This record gives sequence, C-alpha cells and structure tokens, in this order.
Amino acid sequence: MNKKLITIDLDGTTLGNNSELTEKTKQTLRNADRAGHIVSIATGRPYRLSKDIYHELGIQTPITNFNGAFCHFPGQEKWAPEYHLTVSKEIAFEAMKLKKEINIEMVCAEVHNNVLSDKIMDHPYFFPVKKDVASLTSNSLTEDPTSICIFAEPEELILIRDELSKRCGNTFEARTWGGAVACLELVQPGVQKALGVQKLAEFYDIDQKDIISLGDEDNDMEMIQYAGVGVAMQNAIPELKKVADLVTEKPNHEDGLAHFLDEYLALV
Repeated sequence: MNKKLITIDLDGTTLGNNSELTEKTKQTLRNADRAGHIVSIATGRPYRLSKDIYHELGIQTPITNFNGAFCHFPGQEKWAPEYHLTVSKEIAFEAMKLKKEINIEMVCAEVHNNVLSDKIMDHPYFFPVKKDVASLTSNSLTEDPTSICIFAEPEELILIRDELSKRCGNTFEARTWGGAVACLELVQPGVQKALGVQKLAEFYDIDQKDIISLGDEDNDMEMIQYAGVGVAMQNAIPELKKVADLVTEKPNHEDGLAHFLDEYLALV
C-alpha cells in the first residue's frame, strides 16, 4: 500500500461526544503512523485548544488550525511550509461598535496562542482557563488576528455578518458554529482546511489520490472534496455525506474513525 496522508478533524470525528480521545483511537492512529502513513490533525480549533490533544496523541506531524488559517509544526519554529493567514483587526473594532446596535454577547480575537475578549463568558470550551484571556480593546489588539469570533443569539448571526460586510467589504469570510453557544467566526477569504492538506501533501510528496480525510461538519467540506478518499462520519451532516466518497459504519462516539482506518489500512 502507498504511503497515505490521513487528515483528521477533531470534534465529532476523532473525539467522542465529550471531547475525549479514546485508547482505541489513539492506538489506531499510532499504528497508522508506525505503518509509515502521515497522520495530521486538521481542526477549526485554535492551537491553544488542540495542543493537549496533539500531545496526548503523541504523533509528531504538522497540524492545521483555525479551519486552515494556520498550518504549522509544533516544536519546529523554522518549518518551511508554515503559513499563517490573518484578518484585519479593524473588523474586530467594527464588531465592538456594532454592539451598540445589535445584541452581541461577546467579541473575541485569536492571536496565535492567545485570545483577547471584550467580555468573559461562562464557556469552558472556549475559555478553559479564564485567567489566560486578555482584555480586547482598540489598544490591546495591536496585530491582525487569525480569526474573530462573535457570540450572539443564533437569529442575530446573519444580521451581524451582513452588517459587517457593509462596513468592511469583502475583507473576511464568515462561518457559523456553536452548539451550546452560537458563534460567527470571521477569517481571511478563501481560508479552508484543504489549504493545509494541500500544503502537507506537497511537503511529504503525497499524491492527491493517496490523501484520506475524515470529518463531520460543514467546515470539513472542502477537505473531504479535495482528498482522494473523502470520508464522512456516520454522524456527519447530510450535506457532507453527499460529497464524501465513503461514510464510516460507526459514529464518532463509537470509535468510528478507528474502526474505519483499522479496516481500510489493514492495521489489524
């Protein structure tokens, strides 16, 4: 079997419903690594919220964060293919001004491994350690962030996006995510996980047909379509299943990724 590049989403794919990394999944991914394949995380999470999982997995490869806005190799400061795409900090300032007109709960700016926020919400996923969050002001945000997250009620998100588009033009691309708390995430136009996957394939000299990508949500769409074998989780949204080449037999909370890779790569 040719060497494969295996790019894996985290939430809803590699992780269980409680964001846990099971022993079976760890063993499968380590077996794939030992078999000579390249296993790489591609997540919407910032690195600050994925580094513990990266280190727990214990496979030293590059990681793609912020849905493709930041591709890097932890521990290797001079990794040549590294890239970092940002959006204008002025968009964050406009979002803060917009709070006077629209019911916006919180505006955050992600800068490398740090996050700045104009308010600290009770959100253990986004703020696992509250003391690490800096105050977001026009004086404290001195560089363009990787992403800007705006928290509001779900019905307000499209209005916020449209109003910011009027004020800032086509300087950002917006995607919604949430769960317990709804959020509008703004990144540089064109940002997608497939950018990181392509960069890794070039670096490791992996043909597109030998790329396997697994995901479950809208932000995995381009990555699944780009891969030679795009795999949607059994728990994936219907739109992703339609464009995927394969669908796992089991969902994320039943180690669906591990079962799929064990069989597809003949690891057991």
